[in-house]
Amino acid sequence: MKETWYEKLQPWIIPFILLISWQLVSTLGIISENLFPSPLSVITSGWQLTASGEIVEHLVASLGRAGVGMLIGGIIGFTFGILNGLSNKSYRFTDTTIQMIRNVPHLALLPLVIVWFGIGETGKVFLVVIGVLFPIYVNTFHGIRNVDPKLVEMGKMYNLKGWKLFKNILLPGALPSIFVGVRYALGVMWLTLIIAETIPTQVGIGYLATNAREFMQTDIIILSIVIYALLGKLADLIARIGEKKLLTWNESYK
Repeated sequence: MKETWYEKLQPWIIPFILLISWQLVSTLGIISENLFPSPLSVITSGWQLTASGEIVEHLVASLGRAGVGMLIGGIIGFTFGILNGLSNKSYRFTDTTIQMIRNVPHLALLPLVIVWFGIGETGKVFLVVIGVLFPIYVNTFHGIRNVDPKLVEMGKMYNLKGWKLFKNILLPGALPSIFVGVRYALGVMWLTLIIAETIPTQVGIGYLATNAREFMQTDIIILSIVIYALLGKLADLIARIGEKKLLTWNESYK
């Protein structure tokens, strides 16, 4: 059933109310502008940085780190999820190790990552890889293991084996769970990137916020937070579009 314009608008009502309230609090002077700049101040700073081209440079750097880390971590997590979901031997051999590593807070590895990789790009991407790998692994594994056995039996009745059985039955059946993992991993990706970009660097949204902190530019700090939030929403929206396109056969996604 097609959404009405009001239904499409509903998710943005609360953010809009919060934005108006924020502006009123700043305008009435309830909180000092130096501590909590108004939305108009943040928008003005954003426009100035956009006009100078600085914000684009930082965005490209952050998106590059996030994209590379998501790709590598996603491939590793998806691969192990498929292998362990399909093979009990692979599961027994690797799952315990993966679960032990998964339970180590990956952001706590930051000092060790700096020692291992220095302050270059490798360390930042490595943290993102570790952050996104496990949500995708767990949900892919769960999706494969929870495909309806009756569907698998039906596929075998139609002589589907090996790759054909995986492509036509197992993978489609696991996709809803896999997409849950992807959406969760996207959130972890941005959270990890925020921390990773505190490693000394010269470009990136995290650098923009860290540099602004040194000069008490709270408008730039809040702008950086807003950019991360918008990027997170955009990433989630893209994942949801992918769900709808690939899961048209599933009643829950129509």
